[in-house]
Amino acid sequence: MMKYDYLIVGSGLYGATFAYKAKQAGKKVLVIDKRPYLGGNVYCEQIEGINVHKYGAHIFHTNNKDVWDFVNSIVEFNRYTNCPVANYKGELYNLPFNMNTFNRMWPDVFTPIQAQNRIEEQKAEALAKLGDQAPQNLEEQALCLVGKDIFNKLIKEYTEKQWGRDCKELPAFIIKRLPVRMVFDNNYFNDKYQGIPIGGYNKLIAGLLKGIDCKTNVDFFNSEYLDWRNIAHKLVYTGALDEYFNYSLGKLDWRTVRFKTRIENTPNYQGNAVVNYTSHNEPYTRVIEHKHFEMFGQEVYDCPKTVISEEYSINYTDGMEPYYPINDDRNNALAREYHKLAEKEKGVIFGGRLAQYKYYDMAPIIEEVLSIEFPHL
Repeated sequence: MMKYDYLIVGSGLYGATFAYKAKQAGKKVLVIDKRPYLGGNVYCEQIEGINVHKYGAHIFHTNNKDVWDFVNSIVEFNRYTNCPVANYKGELYNLPFNMNTFNRMWPDVFTPIQAQNRIEEQKAEALAKLGDQAPQNLEEQALCLVGKDIFNKLIKEYTEKQWGRDCKELPAFIIKRLPVRMVFDNNYFNDKYQGIPIGGYNKLIAGLLKGIDCKTNVDFFNSEYLDWRNIAHKLVYTGALDEYFNYSLGKLDWRTVRFKTRIENTPNYQGNAVVNYTSHNEPYTRVIEHKHFEMFGQEVYDCPKTVISEEYSINYTDGMEPYYPINDDRNNALAREYHKLAEKEKGVIFGGRLAQYKYYDMAPIIEEVLSIEFPHL
């Protein structure tokens, strides 16, 4: 008789939520993770009394009340609202693009009609240069969406830092649309619900995995669990898709992120959780001040120090943590071939960003798992 119904490789949001739902259905589950802690990329490290998002800013947002109610049944979420700021050579702009942005960009613009007219003028200029030709690259696409002023200060260099390539060399599809809001609203998301778990994401993961067997520091591919059929009826795999098949068809490309985290001897370093640096003057793409995710008002100053992380977008090489799939034609075609192999793997569920080679926000990951029905094994 097998010991477990499911062996889950990876304790990120997909793996942890799957484990929770399986346990609720009366299944016996084992979760393994190669890192020394649970939680995948939402793991928080406590420094100076602050929950530091070790793998970058994670802001939970959704329009799905069932998903919101579910996560709040595990741990209560706070009222954090994502309002990032862009710094272009010392000029500060609100994001997403809204009336505050446009008035800062063009001081003679005060009304939505004036802003719309200014953007339309610049869009027309870009479209005239193209003639009848469709945009061939990201630069042309962005200019046709928002015009030269916003593109040059808030998109061009920031995007080049993100992707490590000139905007003229990037495909147009990367920017299919850009949010332009004719209101004075700095809330980045349109979703009805958003926030951060009170006490950090580790509390969410701990709640999801409560009472479930978990083992850390276990590399699936270099452990007894590689012969998982001796241990469990089914496998839930959340690691990199190509790695599962030992790169038999070739390697998928990823972008990854490196962080430089430090303690600052001040209670308030930048006044905002996220500040994007949109010029090449700074090598990093953004600076995260973690306390602002969970501390508000006087709480900020009651904590005498702060922790910031500079975020650098770099090319992935072996041994790094893969972050973002590069969904260009080559990689999409290769991923499709790997998906065909995955469909033939009996008893294996491939879930999450890495295993599906698809960018996900957090809420859709949970929504996908909640939709799974757990049949009798």
